[in-house]
Amino acid sequence: MKPIPDAPEASLVFDLAPERLSRALQVVLGQPDDAYLHWDRLRHLKPPADLSHEEWWLALKFSRMSRRMHFPLLTAKNGTGLVVSRHARLDAGFARLDRLLAGQVVLPEAARNESTRDRFIASSLMEEAIHSSLFEGAVSTREDAKDLLRSQREPASRDERMILNNYRAMLRIREMARAPLSLEGILELHRILTEGTLDRPEMAGRLQTPDDPRVDIVDHRLNRIVFSPPPAASLPGRMQRLVDFANGEDIDGHQYVHPVLRSILLHFQLAYDHPFHDGNGRTARALFYWSMLRRGYWLAEFFSISRPIYRQRRPYELAFLQVESDAQDGTYFVLQQLDVLQQAVEELFDYVQRKSQAQNRLRRRLRDQDDLNHRQLALLEHALRNPDFAYSHESHAQSHRVSLMTARTDLLQLVERGWLRKRRSGKRMLYLPVEDLSRRIESAGSAHRG
Repeated sequence: MKPIPDAPEASLVFDLAPERLSRALQVVLGQPDDAYLHWDRLRHLKPPADLSHEEWWLALKFSRMSRRMHFPLLTAKNGTGLVVSRHARLDAGFARLDRLLAGQVVLPEAARNESTRDRFIASSLMEEAIHSSLFEGAVSTREDAKDLLRSQREPASRDERMILNNYRAMLRIREMARAPLSLEGILELHRILTEGTLDRPEMAGRLQTPDDPRVDIVDHRLNRIVFSPPPAASLPGRMQRLVDFANGEDIDGHQYVHPVLRSILLHFQLAYDHPFHDGNGRTARALFYWSMLRRGYWLAEFFSISRPIYRQRRPYELAFLQVESDAQDGTYFVLQQLDVLQQAVEELFDYVQRKSQAQNRLRRRLRDQDDLNHRQLALLEHALRNPDFAYSHESHAQSHRVSLMTARTDLLQLVERGWLRKRRSGKRMLYLPVEDLSRRIESAGSAHRG
């Protein structure tokens, strides 16, 4: 992505003639700022009334400055503190997420029941691991990646290692969220995320130092540097301030910092500081999840932000450039991430609804066979859609977070019913759906009903 021009500095507003400033403020204050336009877009639009582009922009900036929240612990390379303007879209987004992610939301029974919720969590952790890796350049089909995570087999490539590392990091975050953040915790996450994937293995879990070549963000299509991160010598201090911000109270000095806002800004600042040789984006998104779980947003375990980011990476990358080019106005990134979160939550609810409906349909076909547990029902529902899929003790245990002994019992019971068949592959025993699974299930249901 090519660089965007720096926005005119807000202080230039005082260079306007008093009558022009008064006129510009009168026009701007009478119009909504819903789109929260950046200068790079605004300069191509027709200004309102009789204003010039510069007058329109400076009056808009003057208005935004009066609503700013300041975050002095999070700074740019030149020391400018990150700011966020209070905005109706932010307030509405935070209120909506409070209802959905922290309150008593209405989810289907399958996701609220402790006996089945682990399966939804495991699937969501897999989705986040896969798409976070794909965003960073890993190459894999979604089904191959899920097979890797279910079976816990040894990765066959760097890309598979990246996906497995992301999954293990997401599991570790669940444990880390019980305690305050530390620099050691961030380094541990980075080590988990990058183990076996770096061209310089010794850089896993280690901040860059002045002796290391600093990694710029480059648009290879244009062969142009898009962003140069802060000097490596400043990283220890910057990381300590990041940790202090992560562990801060909701009432921070004279202002209230919404927990979701704090989580989003952690994501931004780690990516901005770019403290590692590689894996900065993955670590930044991991910190977002730590913060959300730490602050009580338990449903964050169930959704993937990397999936919508992966699908629409340009708005994500553009938001970083907009912040830096407009005096560290983090509002652009926060608004973009609220859109991502909205998509992620909607996809979560759609997913849970589809899975619940599929299991209900299957239960209706098997309603007289009450001895089937929810794990077996989930496997049969998956097998009907994936007739060539091979299950193993390890994959079934990983998908449902149960012991290998429990997984083996589940699978053997389905073999006894004639719905799965066994096949040995080396030292592993695989279980495959029988060719006429749907007919056999229907016959079993009909027999019981008769």
